[in-house]
Amino acid sequence: MPARRMPITVAFFSALSILFASLSMLAAPALAFERPFPTYAKRGVMKPGVFPGVVMDGKPRVLTPGARIWNSDNLIQMPASLSAGNFVANYTEDGEFQIDRIWILTREEAAQSPKQQNINQPRQQ
Repeated sequence: MPARRMPITVAFFSALSILFASLSMLAAPALAFERPFPTYAKRGVMKPGVFPGVVMDGKPRVLTPGARIWNSDNLIQMPASLSAGNFVANYTEDGEFQIDRIWILTREEAAQSPKQQNINQPRQQ
């Protein structure tokens, strides 16, 4: 005679989902990490413009065709989706002095000096 399985009740699933939800909220701060910026990255204040243009520290600049922008949540953001305003950012340039990577900084990252982030060093060839 085969063994019968006991039905799992809705109350059990509810309790289990509450447990997982509370554990995930406790684990969220553990996901924070320092973003590794290249040592040759520079600090600036960026104002979005019409692609491929951008204003960096009050000067018009050009983004490379494959430029990447990471927002403060470390997610890739399309240049056209940036809201108007000024963003403190770290950025890198290619050999033609076009901007190829931009990291929009969080408040905590912007409060750190470039020296604390180990950036603004000469690029190693």
